Amino acid sequence: MPDDTTMVIETPDLVISRDVAAGMVMLKAELADPNIGAALREASGVAVPPPLTAVTAEGPVGMVTAVWMAPDEVLLMLPEGRAAELSFALDAALAGTVALALDMSDARAVFRLDGARWREVVAKGAPVDLRPAAFPAGRARRTHLGQVAVAFWADPADAAQVTLVCFRSVADDVSAWLAEAAAPSGAVGLFADA
Repeated sequence: MPDDTTMVIETPDLVISRDVAAGMVMLKAELADPNIGAALREASGVAVPPPLTAVTAEGPVGMVTAVWMAPDEVLLMLPEGRAAELSFALDAALAGTVALALDMSDARAVFRLDGARWREVVAKGAPVDLRPAAFPAGRARRTHLGQVAVAFWADPADAAQVTLVCFRSVADDVSAWLAEAAAPSGAVGLFADA
């Protein structure tokens, strides 16, 4: 495991880790405005994602994943230490526009689930249809896991990996919840035929 992650749980068919080195910027703006899209592409290299999706592209601050969170909100995931730079670049590109770009790196925690059982684990607490046909690579949802607000998305390049974010204040609870839900003794084979 790289130094910038901590292990939550590892089973033969699932690895859950907590990424302690992710950068995040929240963009609040009228996403349908073409000027917003142009500014986002200029500052980050990534396009405004369609509703309920995540898209990834290489840009001036490195690899950036843009996740649709709401009609007026995009979460931008990027390498550690680059969020302030991207936030300032967005502010400059959006000058004269009603928009807000904030570095949220310290406000949220990031978990990565990699393996065949991630759908089963997340389905135990999220009211989302996670069948592969309904939740393919690049699909995103903002919802809850148990009683905790979360957002998660299947990696745009690999639907066997999912990224989940929550507020940092509840990260330990989410970590414990994920570990319990992923315990091999709790496997139910919900998506075994998927």
